Amino acid sequence: MVQSALLLIDKPAGFTSHDVVAKCRKILGTRKIGHAGTLDPMATGLLVLGVEAGTKLLTFIVGNDKTYKATIRLGQSTVTDDAEGEVIGRANEKDLAEISEAQIIETLKNFLGKIQQVPSSVSAIKVSGERAYDLVRAGAEVSLKSREVEISEFSLIAPIRKTMDHIDFDVTVDCSSGTYIRALARDIGKQLGVGGHLTALRRTRIGKFDVSDSQNFEEISVAPKFLSMLTAISSLMPVVEISNEQETWLRQGKRFDIQIGQVSAAARDSRIVAIVEPYQNSKVKSLVVFQEDNNGSN
Repeated sequence: MVQSALLLIDKPAGFTSHDVVAKCRKILGTRKIGHAGTLDPMATGLLVLGVEAGTKLLTFIVGNDKTYKATIRLGQSTVTDDAEGEVIGRANEKDLAEISEAQIIETLKNFLGKIQQVPSSVSAIKVSGERAYDLVRAGAEVSLKSREVEISEFSLIAPIRKTMDHIDFDVTVDCSSGTYIRALARDIGKQLGVGGHLTALRRTRIGKFDVSDSQNFEEISVAPKFLSMLTAISSLMPVVEISNEQETWLRQGKRFDIQIGQVSAAARDSRIVAIVEPYQNSKVKSLVVFQEDNNGSN
């Protein structure tokens, strides 16, 4: 039987997040697998999968902040804000030649902190019940509302590379969940007056999970390295030890006194029993309860 756990995948380019889930279902021989935090097909890097009861942890992962490595191209705008879309605008050589590395660095600083960002029109956001990218591909005009995101780091990590018709540069981005790196590339190009789009994207971190601890498909096929439920959940929230009697109460849906300040995991004998939250006074109530025989904490 496949254990309940998290699995960290280094997604290759050309795969959708759904493709990764389908392939891992086949490799591991189970249908109960889900993912946290979609990556576009062109993107590579960290994708967190939940296996069996590990799928119940995914909702606590998707909202974590993330780190990306990206390549931005100035001088060309595309319909998708990335390299997979048709080029719809080109800068003239004179305007492009006048842009310096120092100017790019200063422009990146304008995006630090809390900003309002309009997602790419080909995002998966739903408009009147349909995905924005489906509407765009059907020829409809889509106007999405701006949303607040937060950028804690946005910096150049290598010298810029200039040609007559474009400028490429590599960046690292630490950002809140929901930030569109394609939109950052688009908006930097707008601020500099030459247009821009994303040509490469790699996610290296989600919360405390790092791509350096992930595996590719071949490695998973040979010897998958699972993050146990206890190890995984300890990276997401505090863990409080409970008694045998309290475990029984949780499984019965009862509320009882225990000191926690935030959403926490309740554990007994190195097993995750439940995820709980403060209720009234010092009482707690359960958000998720895990089956005794489907914990996979060893």
